[in-house]
Amino acid sequence: MRADGRAPDALRPIEIITGYQPYAEGSALISFGDTRVLCAASVSQTLPTWLEGRGRGWVTAEYAMLPRATNTRHDRERLKISGRTQEIQRLIGRSLRAAVSLPALDGYAITIDCDVLQADGGTRTASVTGGYVALMFALRGLVGKGLVSSDVFGPAVAAVSVGLVEGEPLLDLAYVEDSRAQVDFNVVMNDQHAFIEVQGTAEGEPFSREALDQFMALAEKGLDELFLVQQLALSR
Repeated sequence: MRADGRAPDALRPIEIITGYQPYAEGSALISFGDTRVLCAASVSQTLPTWLEGRGRGWVTAEYAMLPRATNTRHDRERLKISGRTQEIQRLIGRSLRAAVSLPALDGYAITIDCDVLQADGGTRTASVTGGYVALMFALRGLVGKGLVSSDVFGPAVAAVSVGLVEGEPLLDLAYVEDSRAQVDFNVVMNDQHAFIEVQGTAEGEPFSREALDQFMALAEKGLDELFLVQQLALSR
């Protein structure tokens, strides 16, 4: 039995509150159990210099964890962000660009800010999943104003963790599980079951191809459930 009573293939309770920051073009507060991330999408007509005149828009992300998001305080990253933060930001940006037709977004850049209010494992997967919802509201606004075409919308994107804890494959790891996992994966996929990114490692013994297939099947099950949660949030 898992610490919170879940079955091995069960997600934590997922909640998405949309419009949480009314000044943002799109926003969502997402909860994966006790992990909570505030995602906000901001639209700009200032493109990166290297993209100017190339007939494409851009989607990028920034990620930060509040000082008391964890059980002990950590300093704010004011002047220099850590390697971990940079890696997570890039993951979120790559993932969410897969949900957009960048040529159809020509002339616009969208930044997704993901701020972790409370961390209990899976902050990057929550950021991708909630960031997609915030991004869709921002895109809807652009389409509704006639600034970009509806061709801008791509497949839905979500992310989830899977791992091996005490010899058992588990879906959506909380921190107490993630901290002692023998194998740990973060899986990003679209709703057409195409992989966008897979981050995985063996913390102890190597794992087999059969085990890898089992982890991916477990992730797919969880992601299909997350796509439904996203659709519900976007229908409100």
